[in-house]
Amino acid sequence: MSTSKHPIGLRTLFFTEMWERMSYYGMRGILVLFMTASISDGGLDFNNASASAIYGIYAASVYLATLPGGWIGDNIFGQQKTILYGGIVIMFGHLALAIPNMNFFYLGLILVVVGTGLLKPNISAIVGGLYESNTSLREAGFTIFYMSINLGSILGFFICGFLGENIGWHYGFGAAGIGMLFGVLQYKNNIKSLGETGLKPTNILEARIKSKYIRLTITLFIITILVLVSGFLGFWRIDPVPLANILTLIIASISLIYFLYIYFLGKLDKDEKKKIIMIFILFVGAALFWSGFDQGGSSFNIFAKEYTDRIIFGWEYPASWLQILNPLFVVILAPFMSYLWIFLGKRMLDPSLPFKFGMGLIFMAVGFIIIAIGAQIAMSEGLAGAKWLLLTYLFHTIGELILSPIGLAAISSLSPKRYIGQMMGVWFLASSLGAILAGLISGQATNEGLSSMPDLFNQIAIISTSAGLILILIARPLQKWVNNKEIS
Repeated sequence: MSTSKHPIGLRTLFFTEMWERMSYYGMRGILVLFMTASISDGGLDFNNASASAIYGIYAASVYLATLPGGWIGDNIFGQQKTILYGGIVIMFGHLALAIPNMNFFYLGLILVVVGTGLLKPNISAIVGGLYESNTSLREAGFTIFYMSINLGSILGFFICGFLGENIGWHYGFGAAGIGMLFGVLQYKNNIKSLGETGLKPTNILEARIKSKYIRLTITLFIITILVLVSGFLGFWRIDPVPLANILTLIIASISLIYFLYIYFLGKLDKDEKKKIIMIFILFVGAALFWSGFDQGGSSFNIFAKEYTDRIIFGWEYPASWLQILNPLFVVILAPFMSYLWIFLGKRMLDPSLPFKFGMGLIFMAVGFIIIAIGAQIAMSEGLAGAKWLLLTYLFHTIGELILSPIGLAAISSLSPKRYIGQMMGVWFLASSLGAILAGLISGQATNEGLSSMPDLFNQIAIISTSAGLILILIARPLQKWVNNKEIS
């Protein structure tokens, strides 16, 4: 492999990820709007609390599904085949959502969750595997790959949002399915460019054991589908809000139990225990951040639809288009943030991990203060200007760029080497916990209409600011206590 050129397989993975993210974010952009729309407008006429709870359950389940999805790629099918299978399942999920039938709606959500769980962790693993030991080129490759996520999300919000809100909701879902079809076809046609990377399972199982696991996986999948679909068909009652509360407790409990297990029973030395405590603190900070950040697809989306002036040159643009601002700001600001860390690092001024997490939370809090002001204006004037959401997304994106990229780096530098794989999986639980909390928070923010939004947004701002300031205040003593020169 050339030391100066990116492997051709990166192009294959770039466009696969782009189309997958187009389908994911395109569907997500109109999901809550579809659920809360009236029957006469082609929606499901759910109240805001139920719609937000379902959104939270869906988003949290996507992150949870990456854990078994990564294991299946490593142990059963190999990463290449798992990506293909995942893409096909996602495609059928979106096409199911395109069918105007309640039962197909729930089936579609389940299929998208399963497919994303199969595809997402394995495609990232192959990106890293393409570069062997060339660290600098690998980092550049991941940067290019990360751009596919933002490009795909912009396409998804733009295409699916326009079709869903102006033509019909199911046309938007159908467009997401067609986007994933493009991704599957180009991946299948160019899969040879990946060579041997991810072709076979990294953990070779005996044929007998492998066959057993395959049968078990298929059986569990069928049982899960049957149980969930039977519930949504009315054979047993599902109330999304209590279900979201239960799932929140389950995810939080699993996370806490695992940290306690590692700390007390993981045979760690004194220094490793300190690092685990650091990771746990960052885990809590990340969960709080994502619970606020993920309001983009729920409460902010409802605010854009119902309470924002979206008229430009006499034309009302789709509410979901405002979600384009986040990936657009990422594309614009990411190079500047990257340069900032390099600039500060050269001068020995690079902030510590807890300090960065704290600043990320404070920037998010500023965004909530701004949207709270916008909500107050909407209450007095009928509609708020789009600038309030624009500024909110700007500050949230800055917070994301400060906090998010360093999360995985923190895990890789702080985790005991023998537990690094497991700790990476647990780290995704922070995103899962944040996503389900976001759904519950959104339900509270929007269930009573506009009147409940300012107070709740301000409460989120206060909590985020408090958590951010705590992290900033303890950053230096915590870093000294951990006494790890790699923390920066």
